[in-house]
Amino acid sequence: MKLVVLHSHYRPGGVRRVIELALPALAASRALGVREIVLVGGEAPDPVWRAELTGSLPGIRISFSTLACVGYRAELRQTPAAVTRALRRFLADLLGPPEGKADTVVWAHNLGLGRNLLLARELVRACTRRNVRLLSHHHDWWFDNRWQRWPEIRASGFRTLRSVEAVVFSRAVGVRHATINRADHRILSGALGARAGWLPNLVIRTAAPAAVAVDAARKWCERQMGEAAPVWLAPCRLLRRKHLAEAWLLTRWLRPEAWLLTTGGVSSADEQPYAQALQAAAKRHGWRLRLGVLAGGDQTKPGIPALLAASEALLLTSLQEGFGLPFLEASAARRPLIARRLPQVAPDLASFGFRFPQSYDELWIAPELFDHRAEQQRQAQRWSTWRAALPRACQALATRPPWLDDPLSPRAFSRLTLVAQLEVLAHDAAVSWELCAPLNPWLRSARARAARGALSVSPWPRTADQQLGPAAYASRLARLLRQPAPADAASSPPSAGRAFLRARLGGGNQYPLLWTCTP
Repeated sequence: MKLVVLHSHYRPGGVRRVIELALPALAASRALGVREIVLVGGEAPDPVWRAELTGSLPGIRISFSTLACVGYRAELRQTPAAVTRALRRFLADLLGPPEGKADTVVWAHNLGLGRNLLLARELVRACTRRNVRLLSHHHDWWFDNRWQRWPEIRASGFRTLRSVEAVVFSRAVGVRHATINRADHRILSGALGARAGWLPNLVIRTAAPAAVAVDAARKWCERQMGEAAPVWLAPCRLLRRKHLAEAWLLTRWLRPEAWLLTTGGVSSADEQPYAQALQAAAKRHGWRLRLGVLAGGDQTKPGIPALLAASEALLLTSLQEGFGLPFLEASAARRPLIARRLPQVAPDLASFGFRFPQSYDELWIAPELFDHRAEQQRQAQRWSTWRAALPRACQALATRPPWLDDPLSPRAFSRLTLVAQLEVLAHDAAVSWELCAPLNPWLRSARARAARGALSVSPWPRTADQQLGPAAYASRLARLLRQPAPADAASSPPSAGRAFLRARLGGGNQYPLLWTCTP
């Protein structure tokens, strides 16, 4: 089999990590029989990553193909018509003439993110004409608190929700869809049947990094901080949905002498205002916070495994995740993890046997710590603006968040705008602690354990290797590719898009940080 891997970019992040872990597993699978791999993207991969990936695939012919039009639509200057023409020429060269390519599989990532629906449409058409199997692997969705994508989608020529659904949830004979959590799979399989499969991310536990590497990482951290101090680490990019202000609030409450370091930088212009606001606040208040310490191409920086091992604790405070790979990475690295319990992720992790002692649902904030009246007005205005910008068919599904009509009462930190979050953080940590600790009973015991260096580590379940290892991953993927396309039982099959929109637009799934692109 010739395997064509397609992603708009290979920048550091969850999708790239999945690809680099999965390719050796797929190459080793007898059921797949991979003999050649082509990586396609909108920009050339980092040379070091490219060399490491090639080295992990001995005996496999591997090549890289780049076209800017495969990248994010917002980063292209060409008209939709010009992009479409370039994509058709590129895909014709990539896949060959339309004479049947049953031995070729295209493994396309995140087409449902909506960053380039022209690519998604042309890829489905090109694969269908050539009898090429297409596996559309969904890690994230454009409609999941990313409604700033909608004007961009319309500008590409997709004027209706139905036209978007026809591409993202294609029912073409050779197309299969993979989701990374069971919640999404339940919705998608209800509409697409056997065309949809569940493909949870794989995790490979490696040997602990050498002591010399960990010591070097610890000294590197000390240079970043300007002192020897405990390191608490948030291994993620600078994205609004990562909710890093909460990670900083927890750090200053639970381990006041620690520094919080985050690893990745900003990966798109949409996230720049959020990152700049956090950076400015950290500088203004002298916070023990360093953002994006691994961003850039400096080869002297430590690797993630060594940095994890050098950290006293890890934090994952995301508002939403498709799978939650850092949960598993913390367990594999035997590092304590403090994490928000995510509804779409927690049930799957529990089914794999994982238990996370320091997980929590929300962090409740006393209303005295922010201007409650101004925040209510700000949120009401932003919510109305956000809702009005939705497609008309979606506005009725976007129910009003219940906290907008609450009287003066504690508010979840996740349900504040960044303006209000920074107001909370501007208070002395001792003051905010005294007001908020009674609202969050778990904090006192966590603080006591952190002071003693006794935060709990989630043990790695024995069954997890079988469920999340390379062989299981390759087997699931091969089984999905072999699934015959079901005949649609009705002329109007269930709408996957409608079901997803109903689930995602409810008030309980809304967060002020994600209503707009500005802080």
